[in-house]
Amino acid sequence: MKKFVTILIFTLISSISVAHMAHYKNYNKIEMEIFRNGQLIGYSNYLFNKKGNNTIITNETKFSVKVLGATIFKIEGYSEEKYFKNQLISFNSKTKQNDKQKFVDLFFDKNSKKFIIKGSSYNGEASVDNVIGNWWNHKILQTDSQISPISGSVKEQVVTFIGIEKIEQYGKIYNVDHFTLKSKDVTLPKDKKLDFNIWYDQENAQIIRISYSRMGNWEYRLKNFE
Repeated sequence: MKKFVTILIFTLISSISVAHMAHYKNYNKIEMEIFRNGQLIGYSNYLFNKKGNNTIITNETKFSVKVLGATIFKIEGYSEEKYFKNQLISFNSKTKQNDKQKFVDLFFDKNSKKFIIKGSSYNGEASVDNVIGNWWNHKILQTDSQISPISGSVKEQVVTFIGIEKIEQYGKIYNVDHFTLKSKDVTLPKDKKLDFNIWYDQENAQIIRISYSRMGNWEYRLKNFE
């Protein structure tokens, strides 16, 4: 049984890697809706612009949390992710979180073969094995660390395969692989920890749903992709 589970996990990770490479050129648009405690509060949409070996992915995220008519938490963010073939060459974002301005300016240094980051939470180098922590990219399920798309901080993570499930979303039935993604450092304060459940559809090479709990129960749900 242990050997079977190991083979199954290896097969899943391998398929994610291949799918990421093969389906890159097929992305045009990904639209996600954001829910908190079952209520729709915003969206996170990605647009893909391709020209030859260059791909630019732009993201717009916007949501607000209201209690008794008063806004207690609000985010408005925009980012641009640039690739040459499958190499990330730059990432830039600006995010307004309530009254705080956060940012990331990242580029790939060809000489050092590392990412150089200037962010609101981190300035320095990072390994090219990192993935920007955006939900369009299913490669986030096969890396040991990610870079925050909001602040530029580098976060080590542990991804665990939970099982194969069937979920319904927007009237469609998906056969999905369920993973958890958690911070490697268990001593981090709760508001700094990565602690997500992620459902991945191998057939379409898409992350279908993400859920987490922090000031309520949150879900990002894939509504549409082209």
